Amino acid sequence: MKFYRKRGKRIRPSDASLFFKFLFFGLFGVWLVFFIPFHVKFLLSTTWEVDPFQTHFVSAYGLTSLIISLVLVAICVLLYYRYRYNHLKQLMHRQKLAKMILDNQWYETKQVVNEGFFKDIPSSKAKEKISHFPKMYYRCEKGMIHIQVEITLGKYQEPLLNLEKKLESGLYCELVSKELHDSYVEYVLFYDIIANRISIDEVIAQNGSLKLMKSMDWEYDKLPHMLIAGGTGGGKTYFILTLIEALLKTDAKLYILDPKNADLADLSTVMPDIYYKKEDMMASIDQFYEDMMARSEEMKQMEGYKTGENYAYLGLAPHFLIFDEYVAFMEMLASKESTAILTKLKQIVMLGRQAGFYLILACQRPDAKYLGDGIRDQFNFRVALGRMSELGYGMMFGSDVQKQFFLKQIKGRGYVDKGDNVITEFYTPLVPKDHDFLKEIEKLAQ
Repeated sequence: MKFYRKRGKRIRPSDASLFFKFLFFGLFGVWLVFFIPFHVKFLLSTTWEVDPFQTHFVSAYGLTSLIISLVLVAICVLLYYRYRYNHLKQLMHRQKLAKMILDNQWYETKQVVNEGFFKDIPSSKAKEKISHFPKMYYRCEKGMIHIQVEITLGKYQEPLLNLEKKLESGLYCELVSKELHDSYVEYVLFYDIIANRISIDEVIAQNGSLKLMKSMDWEYDKLPHMLIAGGTGGGKTYFILTLIEALLKTDAKLYILDPKNADLADLSTVMPDIYYKKEDMMASIDQFYEDMMARSEEMKQMEGYKTGENYAYLGLAPHFLIFDEYVAFMEMLASKESTAILTKLKQIVMLGRQAGFYLILACQRPDAKYLGDGIRDQFNFRVALGRMSELGYGMMFGSDVQKQFFLKQIKGRGYVDKGDNVITEFYTPLVPKDHDFLKEIEKLAQ
């Protein structure tokens, strides 16, 4: 019974003009409430007659009462828009859903013959009447839109099972999850997703999870390894620095590689394990791999070790290898060196979760040449920031993804797949203009 109580408002054919009906009847009703009190005495009179000598006074009084009531209605409209704007948006959403079903003709009709004035004479007039309208329910709670559609194995089942693109573009929302249940499918979408953006001070890592938005965490203990892609000016560097600062607030150990000797290399003045030379970076990857394998063996010898439990169960600290401009680094290497590095990285992404060894790889475009042999598929959290081509999105999320990507001129905006194969809009944490990463990271490193 809990499911039926939480379905929400059912979408009906009459909802195709829901917003207009609400405005018309709402405004008219509010106007009557304010207008009628000015004329109660006249309405309660038994004769409803006006003295001819008072005609001018009555007309002036009526005009004044009309203006006052209209002003009061306008004030109510402004207050409702200010404090109940979300309700208006929900009405628009329900209207759009009803129009979607009607415009696509996802319903069944039957011919109904109207009876004539003389019932014994058959009428030739017939009109169509909706005999079956799909059961669709809408509700909005905690900034999330839930749309449930009943599945009846009818001829419209296929389009109702694939509403993602229509819902995202039509409602201007982002799909979070899609779950198929016994007799219905439920779409969950972010409503006003930019409102879920957080500041850098709210980025907290705890219990194997890193908060990146109000309603989105990177659960690295369950879905390890992050892949970040984005061109110049997309906010990639600030996002990586935000991750570093947040992870340093925990007991995590970080190794940072920057082959271009750019922003991340500057951290070498305030914290250890920063590498930007080719030989040092290769040695760091080897060391990271060796440490992972050593911990895997040591965990089995530790008191309290239990099969299936990870490093956190034994009170160990996670290790992160943060690798900026990964593709640029791989292009520096000879063929044998490249093969050796790929082999080590493949082992890390395959075996690192239980030991607590994680990769954060960043590049401008995730070229399959350097992320082959299934390595890319092991990155459970993938973020694409800034402007990217369709080919770039295909490399990042897969070429068979049914998703419409839109460009918005907002720094730090992009798309994310957080491990559930659902791609949604993403905003990196806000960084104040006066925030000094070097100073903050130095404090944390000490």
